[in-house]
Amino acid sequence: MNPPLKYLAGYPAELQAQVQSMIEAGKLGEYLQRRYADTHEVRSDKALFDYTQDLKQRFMRNAEPLNKVCYDAKLKIIQHALGTHTRAQNAQGAKLKTRREIRIATLFREAPADFLRMIVVHELAHIKELEHNKAFYSLCQHMEPNYGQLEFDLRLWLTQQELPQ
Repeated sequence: MNPPLKYLAGYPAELQAQVQSMIEAGKLGEYLQRRYADTHEVRSDKALFDYTQDLKQRFMRNAEPLNKVCYDAKLKIIQHALGTHTRAQNAQGAKLKTRREIRIATLFREAPADFLRMIVVHELAHIKELEHNKAFYSLCQHMEPNYGQLEFDLRLWLTQQELPQ
């Protein structure tokens, strides 16, 4: 019996069956390598902050500033998804200051470049839209026109990462 495809749980059974047959034929890794051969050089927290700021400046100039962007080894994929966006309010005298942070799972240091971009776009979209609603996904599509396909292929990549070698 094959293990369930946990990253594809919300997708139709026919699609899951196609993925399962690719896994059984040993072709999932090949497919992903062919499509996503490009790596990235965003290895440090500073480089990730700069990368995220560039995207934010390009698509969300008027959004509130980010205080911190970093890789986080403590993020667990299933519990916390692949990244987090947090807002923390601090009182400074009579003023309330909001700190915005984005944390990206460390496994994206080694992920294909397109997947890092997809995750950063996803977390940036949470600055304006907290919920995963139509406006949220529209903003993701605006920043990354291929967002839907990248999200699906990222799920395939995560599935591939957990397969025995």
